[in-house]
Amino acid sequence: MSSKTVTRLTRILAMLPWVIAHPGVTVGEVCDRFGYTRKQLLGDLDLVFVCGLPGYGPGDLMVAYVEDDEVIVDTADYFAGAPRLSPAESVALLASGLAVLGSGGGSDALERAVDKLSRSLLPDEPDLLTVDLNEAGPQFTQLLTDAASDGRVVEIVYTSLSRNDTTTRQIEPWVVFTSLGNWYVSAWCRRAIAERVFRIDRIRAAQATGERFDPPKQLPPPEVRYVPDDDDITCVIELYPPARWVTEYYPVSIVSRSEDSTVIEFSTSDASVAAGLLLRLGGSAALLEGAEVAEALSGLRRAVLERYGER
Repeated sequence: MSSKTVTRLTRILAMLPWVIAHPGVTVGEVCDRFGYTRKQLLGDLDLVFVCGLPGYGPGDLMVAYVEDDEVIVDTADYFAGAPRLSPAESVALLASGLAVLGSGGGSDALERAVDKLSRSLLPDEPDLLTVDLNEAGPQFTQLLTDAASDGRVVEIVYTSLSRNDTTTRQIEPWVVFTSLGNWYVSAWCRRAIAERVFRIDRIRAAQATGERFDPPKQLPPPEVRYVPDDDDITCVIELYPPARWVTEYYPVSIVSRSEDSTVIEFSTSDASVAAGLLLRLGGSAALLEGAEVAEALSGLRRAVLERYGER
């Protein structure tokens, strides 16, 4: 799940209980309290409108709309208060929280919540339940986790699939985390002189150098994202409504946004990556700038036509 999706979901889950508890609130009040624009609020209400409990009949789906500048949310009583968890659900929730903390993706708020839940479920032995994901990770996961904890520089031999090259780098590991079944380490790369996120199963060799470093006081969120290099290829793409999902799935920069389209800046080390995306999107997107991507796209189109005999 991208950071944009997480931010949107968090905002919706904060907004709904407040609106339910304050019937009659106006669009302006909701926008001021939760940092919405009117367009964003209407979009989130449209999304909420198709959500509900299994069964998904008229009495199971939420009703969310704006009428005479009043925000109305109905048939969503299950959002009005915190759910009562069964013992099994409570333990599963605690284990999930411990797993996130163990992967390095937790926050201070999550750590406090896990501590309270542990003391509530296991008052006599709050440390009885432990979750250690590092043992399930690929080679070098524990080494990198320890180095991040101790502030030690690590030298790695890394193979980049996007460039198909192998390089030796010295990195300052910040956080080891897992996402969608893969393990990553976010770090300061001394070779790139910038932050980088490395997939651990692509590290061919690793060893601690013995040198120490001081991590930044404010670390970026541990998430998989693409950090452009100076020699990367950049193109500008216009996305029409059916292709707006690209802004949620790929790490792109928004150039402009309107009701009819969204213009993005897309960076990649390989022009064929952007060309493949454009070919997939078809008429839902248009390339505005990027000569190398345009050339790669033409080549892909010719290859497709030749394969199907449509010369």
